[in-house]
Amino acid sequence: MNGKVQLGDFLQTRRSQLRPGDLGVPTYGERRRVPGLRREELALLAGVSVSYYTRLEQGQSLNASPEVLDAIARALRLDEAERLHLHNLARSTKGPGRGRRSAPERVTEATGQLLEVLADVPAIVLGRRSDVLAWNRLGHALFAAHLDPGAPGRSAERPNMARLVFLDAHTRELYADWPSKARAVVGNLRLVAGQYPDDTALHALVGELSARSTDFASMWADHRVKAFTVAAYEMRHPLVGPLTVTQQTWSQGPGQNIVVVTTEADSPARTTLALLAQITAQGDLVRPGALAEAG
Repeated sequence: MNGKVQLGDFLQTRRSQLRPGDLGVPTYGERRRVPGLRREELALLAGVSVSYYTRLEQGQSLNASPEVLDAIARALRLDEAERLHLHNLARSTKGPGRGRRSAPERVTEATGQLLEVLADVPAIVLGRRSDVLAWNRLGHALFAAHLDPGAPGRSAERPNMARLVFLDAHTRELYADWPSKARAVVGNLRLVAGQYPDDTALHALVGELSARSTDFASMWADHRVKAFTVAAYEMRHPLVGPLTVTQQTWSQGPGQNIVVVTTEADSPARTTLALLAQITAQGDLVRPGALAEAG
């Protein structure tokens, strides 16, 4: 993930997704060979020279000021997460770009205590590459009842939520609107890639998913970024049926997040989640695979 290439690809992709008419740019009825804004039109909107913007998009200008980047972000109509991503990409072009192996991610004692307090709601702790660092019993039951619940305790076997979403049939069926969930996963990985451009493990994950999933490859090429915050999903759990949940993501420090699942009070989803909690508390959680074998 060369920083210069990432920056250029991001700018070019987002420029191509804007239509002149949406920005009040006159086209005088001419037939355009490519969709989106031309470089000179984007440069005009941002208040920079065409040659400067061209060099920036081609990775030849490595000293863009924050003010210039903000002007380009406004011209591209980027939201706050996308604007910060642009700044991260610009910073990554100034370093040597040497890949390095990161230290293993571990759950802090404070985060472990928080996970214990949240025993009555599904909760999982994710590392920056979407590795599951820890989960409580209800979090395991909701997101990955078909997997060994002890796996997060053994780093070599940690499940990865991005892999599960794109490569695991159970997880794909779990979300009624799977494309929405998948785009959120890719958008978050894009943000992380901008923040940690030298993370070799992240490079390997993106390469693996691109090779094994055409859906991932297509979404990754779109260069959309999305911060994990709050999102509602309709889930189709194989043990307790459908339920609509809200997934809220809280930052627990650099690159580490805790995802907590809630439901509306007095809703059918609250009742369904309570049923799953009862099954989990009894310790007799039956995995979907076991049900199929029994049938």
